[in-house]
Amino acid sequence: MKKLVVPILFVSYIFIASCGGGKEKTSENNSTKVRTEEEIKTQSAKANKFFDSIFDSQVSRDPQFQSRLGIKTDYDKWTDISDEHAQGELEFTKKALELLHKNIDVDALDAQAKISYHLFEKNCTEQIDNFKWRFHNYPVTQMQGMHSEIPAFLINIHNIVNKSDAEAYIKRLSGINALIDQLITSLKVREAKNIIPPKFVFPYVTSDCKNIISGEPFEKGKPANALLEDFTNKVNNVKEIDVATKKELIGKAKDALLTSVKPAYEKLMTYWNELEKKATTDDGAWKLPDGDAFYDAALKQTTTTNMTADEIHELGLKEVARIHEEMKAIMKKVNFKNDNLTDFFDFMRTDKQFYYPNTKEGREAYRVKAVKIIEDMKQQLPKLFVTLPKASIEVKAVEPFREKSAGGAFYEDPALDGSRPGRYYINLSDMSTQANYQMEALAYHEGIPGHHMQIAIAQELTNMPKFRKNGGNTAYVEGWALYSERVPKEIGFYQDPYSDFGRLAMELFRAARLVVDTGIHRKKWSREKALKYFKDNTPDPEGDNLKEIERYIVWPSQATGYKIGMNKILELRENTKKKLGSKFDIREFHDVVITSGPLPMDILEEVVNAWVAKKIN
Repeated sequence: MKKLVVPILFVSYIFIASCGGGKEKTSENNSTKVRTEEEIKTQSAKANKFFDSIFDSQVSRDPQFQSRLGIKTDYDKWTDISDEHAQGELEFTKKALELLHKNIDVDALDAQAKISYHLFEKNCTEQIDNFKWRFHNYPVTQMQGMHSEIPAFLINIHNIVNKSDAEAYIKRLSGINALIDQLITSLKVREAKNIIPPKFVFPYVTSDCKNIISGEPFEKGKPANALLEDFTNKVNNVKEIDVATKKELIGKAKDALLTSVKPAYEKLMTYWNELEKKATTDDGAWKLPDGDAFYDAALKQTTTTNMTADEIHELGLKEVARIHEEMKAIMKKVNFKNDNLTDFFDFMRTDKQFYYPNTKEGREAYRVKAVKIIEDMKQQLPKLFVTLPKASIEVKAVEPFREKSAGGAFYEDPALDGSRPGRYYINLSDMSTQANYQMEALAYHEGIPGHHMQIAIAQELTNMPKFRKNGGNTAYVEGWALYSERVPKEIGFYQDPYSDFGRLAMELFRAARLVVDTGIHRKKWSREKALKYFKDNTPDPEGDNLKEIERYIVWPSQATGYKIGMNKILELRENTKKKLGSKFDIREFHDVVITSGPLPMDILEEVVNAWVAKKIN
């Protein structure tokens, strides 16, 4: 899973106009105008400069995104999460769209700039049109939210290399109280609209909040709080800061924790406990105001298609049936005792050979093996890719303060300036939920050739505007990662049949998601019905299934993007093979897919088709 952090409401999709070589003919007032190569070059440069100026302006008002990009301009600030700020961003978007139409001549652009133009145009239009849904989410859940993002951000994003960085960290600690006030205000707006998280969410969030304000300096004599430990370690590692100054900075950090962080989280928990009294066990998006219309919009955003909820549901059922047949072949290969797939699932869930010990040593052994899987895959990348990422990747366990509520695994982008590698996070809090037969597929998905490959390469592109390199949509980003689970098999990986079963199990899970997500949000399935579907049709542990279902409940539609995106990439690849025959090169195909930045599925199809037409000619 990749957590998209760019604040884009609805990622756009457009139809790409084809473009010839040096000259382009366009229709203007029923006449034909010929553009010279110099005109196309000049106008394209003008458009790209405009796109970058808009992106830079948006980044200038988003201190946390600045930090993620490695920019330290507002290193002591938090991003404004008030609705007033959101309203201001809406007006900025409207103005940007107006300037686009007024100042940029789309007919005078080269092929890449045309893609950028229409992508930008559609993105702005959809943000404006869908602004009405801005409160149709849960800003605090067991999956994510400002309550857990604050410590995760400071620990993982805010680097300290000098005294100024340390002082900025302290200022951010001191600003948490005001930030939590904004969060509570946004929760109250949703409360008034009866947009309240389901009841099961509340204990998770309460537990996280308590963890964040536990330990020294909140509890005397206890081990250091996660934030205090992080700050202390980072400051002590800076050689340029003298011992006395380090002691002074650590003292100021303790004061900020006590005077800002502690009261902020206590205030949040007080309101949260009151809000819980209004929560219900209804789970689907259908319970929200105009919930069906919202879910339709969410599906369109996630899949970047016009597929209906019913169509997605039926696709899921068909894919589940297909994958079951492939799994039965593996059952025969390992000489399972019978041909009952349900019995095989039970075996895979419960046999101890498939799980590391739930100990410190077991967790570290899992992490070390994950590193080796990624390193082994790195050696094979030239067989599959022309372009390789410069950014490195590391494997980290999810931090203790958020491991109980965090997802099973996720990826975090590297910094643009190289100061922070890409990170594959694996949740090792309960080793019974991390089957070792799925290790290969999971590492390929989150690491290489999945999220790290696609995202790092996109960030490092030099021939397109910043908004295309740093944006994203679920169907593309997660579709590529799921596709990346399959690709290694085609060059000889997954030699262990149980590991190959793990690959299929993960694909099966994504297919089942299509059924369950639409089941919950459109067909009003209960959690119990969704859980039974997973138990009957997938080999994953019940605890893992429950976490997944709870994820779909608080994040309507997101889980549908994986399988739909993967299927589209596979479809494009097979169509390309048929058209090119002996001219097909998997490395070139992958280069086309991942060197245009993340694109909606229909745009990706146009890009691939244009490449194929050029190869044929």
